[in-house]
Amino acid sequence: MKHYRGIKPRSNKLALIVAFAVALLASLAAAGPASADGWGHRTWQVQVGSESSDQEIQGMAFLPSEIYINERDTITWQANSAEIHTVTFLAAGQSLQPFNPFSDDELQKRGKDYYDGKSYYNSGILANVDVPGFPDARSYTLSFPREGNFTYYCLVHGTMMKGTVHVRDRGTDYPYSQADYDKASRAQERAILRDGHQLDASLAQEASNHKVMAGGDDGVAMVMRFVRPTVTVHVGETVEFVNDGMGAPHTVTFGTEPANIFAPSGDPEHFTGGDLSSGIIPPGGGTFEVTFKSEGTFEYICALHDYMGMVGKVRVVD
Repeated sequence: MKHYRGIKPRSNKLALIVAFAVALLASLAAAGPASADGWGHRTWQVQVGSESSDQEIQGMAFLPSEIYINERDTITWQANSAEIHTVTFLAAGQSLQPFNPFSDDELQKRGKDYYDGKSYYNSGILANVDVPGFPDARSYTLSFPREGNFTYYCLVHGTMMKGTVHVRDRGTDYPYSQADYDKASRAQERAILRDGHQLDASLAQEASNHKVMAGGDDGVAMVMRFVRPTVTVHVGETVEFVNDGMGAPHTVTFGTEPANIFAPSGDPEHFTGGDLSSGIIPPGGGTFEVTFKSEGTFEYICALHDYMGMVGKVRVVD
């Protein structure tokens, strides 16, 4: 074989190096998510919430709710619904409290980019749309440098929406791939939607011209609509708004939203139009009654969820 000056034939050593590099890249690609870094640490994806295409049905779940990762892996939680959620690891000894919408510790991100296993870490408010009045954040990423089983919650929905991260020693075989988690999550999303539509149907059976169901939830799905949103009554009659859910608060707000949407305002016993708000109608059977004293069509909203389409109207005739 002829050799040109300055050019050496390929050595067996070079061929071996190239072959090893190709094999290494192939093994990394086959081992798991494409987001694995050069050190084999992986980034996993968890969906926060779920929803129907029209946002009426909202799911209260982290998908997947349990995930198995190794030390130094990372998880990115991605907002998957218009309903607000958080990803929150409580500090050692800290108990879960009702959501406080005035606390920056609950609304804003807290903690470092890696979880220390004992301190308070919070994503802040997550949603896949811009929610009026809340910070705009769509995802939250956290790495896990140490072994352990770590439970986290959505502060907004409490114990009904929690997840667990199982962190094992480096090099431990993964029981599931990202594709496995994604497939199971899609199935769970479909189940949540079915549950939500059944819940919507059951709420409709309770509703009438004098009783509007202010949404509802059952610990699995939330109905973010007034059920029987348009009703017709006579002057002097009363409409009762009922929040029969387990975890989601709502309001009934006529006219201009008050500066503090959480506090009641106006006179619901002698409503003739203008501004009126229930303030928070708590879940678990909270009610708000409005007696209409004049004819007209009066539109109202849930000040917390109107951006999802939670609106209605009352027609009052003589």
